[in-house]
Amino acid sequence: MSENLTIVVVEKDRDRACAIVDALAETGSHKIHVLSEVSGLARSVARFSPDVVLVDVTDPSRDAIEQLAIASDPLERPVALFVDRSNAQLTKAAIEAGVSAYIVDGLQNDRIKPILDAAIARFQMFQRMRTELETTKRALEERKIVDRAKGIVMKARGLGEEEAYALLRKTAMDQGKKVADVAQALVTASELLS
Repeated sequence: MSENLTIVVVEKDRDRACAIVDALAETGSHKIHVLSEVSGLARSVARFSPDVVLVDVTDPSRDAIEQLAIASDPLERPVALFVDRSNAQLTKAAIEAGVSAYIVDGLQNDRIKPILDAAIARFQMFQRMRTELETTKRALEERKIVDRAKGIVMKARGLGEEEAYALLRKTAMDQGKKVADVAQALVTASELLS
């Protein structure tokens, strides 16, 4: 876990919140904000822009999990949810909401650091996977466009596939653009003319 994180702790019980803050203070020089209510969580999280959100609830409801998902935007930061008890539906809802760590049996101070470390690592792993997925999707879309453009060039110029691609590549190099950008322009122009 990084030494200087901004952490939002959501805990209704004041004594419990103080114990959590003390446990977090032992793990580094963190900037910690304690919220006592889940309501208004979205505004508070936006205001503090934390690196991590830590929520300790005795008995989570589906509404609380949805509020947490909206408020903390799990795609932007790790969220650790500590509950005293759970059921399969709430666990599934929490995972689908993007919670990085869903810990049943409550929050125990000696477990905070390893759980937050795991939540951050899991979040970072999923971020890498999302980035790789987006890169792969973009590459597939670009390939489809390039293939369509090659087909247009092959038909218009009577060229083979390799020659059509070579012409697209040369045009891209001459214009200082990516092959996919030249291909997209050609496909767009072709659609306008047909």
